[in-house]
Amino acid sequence: MKDTFTLGGHEFTSRFILGSGKYNLSLIKAAIEDAGAEIITLALRRANTKKEENILDYIPEGVTLLPNTSGARTAEEAVRIAHLAREMGCGDFVKIEIMRDSKYLLPDNYETIRATEILAKEGYVVMPYMYPDLNVARSLAAAGAACIMPLAAPIGSNKGLATKEFIQILIDEIELPIIVDAGIGRPSQACEAMEMGAAAIMANTAIATAGDIPAMAGAFKKAIEAGRTAYLTGMGRVLQRGSEASDPLTGFLGD
Repeated sequence: MKDTFTLGGHEFTSRFILGSGKYNLSLIKAAIEDAGAEIITLALRRANTKKEENILDYIPEGVTLLPNTSGARTAEEAVRIAHLAREMGCGDFVKIEIMRDSKYLLPDNYETIRATEILAKEGYVVMPYMYPDLNVARSLAAAGAACIMPLAAPIGSNKGLATKEFIQILIDEIELPIIVDAGIGRPSQACEAMEMGAAAIMANTAIATAGDIPAMAGAFKKAIEAGRTAYLTGMGRVLQRGSEASDPLTGFLGD
């Protein structure tokens, strides 16, 4: 059976999403060709990297653009950026990023809830980036979010699943897709998040700063697929104490 997930009525096969933190054209090419990305986040202020280059020219038809509201400090600013993206022809998907904190770049969960409610009512497919908190996730779901995007670690840090236990709570309690965003630094960490039951992984810095960008993009694709497959198997139980032989000897010794 085809293994897909759905956002706002749109079905996706790839569970890797390219973030927009460190954009370059070779990264976009690798994300599409080597990682199989079907969704690419676009920060509006980076649509043109140079006078002769337009990032949109390098994103093929069929790839879903996910404009983000990077730079917004309030719900109103985020809504304004979303409207601008729609007017530019970027579609109805929007990733809400609202950050007042300039040191740690942590999302403002409460402004994010407000922006989500406004934009969801306007028909946007809203994908909110948030600090993992169960009550906030429930409020975002009630506000009309298409998914929940908790950070794994501070954005751009490559520190991995620092908020693992809280993300697991969201996976267990929220019916919407949980897309792990920010902080994933290695393919093995992406695999672990998928084993937990995450619907997808968003990454950027880990691939953009690798010595071999295409190879790292391919490694993320394989890791995400492996983690998803492992999750679907149900995986083996974890013993709380002691050990258990993989081939019990009781029957053999009794013969």
